[in-house]
Amino acid sequence: MKEKLEIARNWLPRYTGMPLDEFGDYILLTNFSDYVERFAARFDCEVHGEGRAMQAATNSAGLTIINFGMGSANAATIMDLLSARMPKGVLFLGKCGGLKHTSEIGHFILPIAAIRGEGTSNDYFPPEVPALPSFKLHKFVSEKIVTQGLEYRTGVIYTTNRRVWEHDQQFLERLRRLTCLGIDMETATIFIVGHHNEIPRGALLLVSDVPITPDGVKTEASDREVTQKWVEVHLELGIEAMTDIGIRGEQIKHFTY
Repeated sequence: MKEKLEIARNWLPRYTGMPLDEFGDYILLTNFSDYVERFAARFDCEVHGEGRAMQAATNSAGLTIINFGMGSANAATIMDLLSARMPKGVLFLGKCGGLKHTSEIGHFILPIAAIRGEGTSNDYFPPEVPALPSFKLHKFVSEKIVTQGLEYRTGVIYTTNRRVWEHDQQFLERLRRLTCLGIDMETATIFIVGHHNEIPRGALLLVSDVPITPDGVKTEASDREVTQKWVEVHLELGIEAMTDIGIRGEQIKHFTY
């Protein structure tokens, strides 16, 4: 296999265990198997990929959800592999750490951009290229949030490859100077690799911890509480937004790469 498309068409089913023709036009991405299980239970559909690197499921409306794992390398991998399907829209349902007093646990963030602190995206575009979502996709998501009577924040997310940094005072000070709203490990990569592959993309992030204070660092107990209180709403917003786009048949991509 020499061509990228040939590789992607072979590897997407290999990583997920799901045949290529079962992937829908609209995709939800997540880092958590729990999201896929909840999705499958709601729509009574099969979960593919048990025991593989990724798990996936597609409902009868043609909406697919994929757990691609954690980190920017995995984010780049799934956005490359999705070029085999060329979906009409991809929405990342991720969790992030809040970096402002206005981004509290349980808040939703629609990033207007992401800072490319992870390094992975440098393999796709020069550092000067900003990591941006597709505005039209975020418009659909924001409408669903407002309809649900919920609030959300907009701002810039910092994406890093570092998983354990909460102890590093120099890194924390740098985050303060960058004035970012939140921090995660995938958003910038998804935006940049989506841009590279001409895939419309967005992110709806759930603030799951406030790591700028010692008491705010995520623990197993605190993460379990976040899951119980907000994950169902998070998933519901993603399902409604991407389903609505499909029903309306509204085009997200408006420019030529």
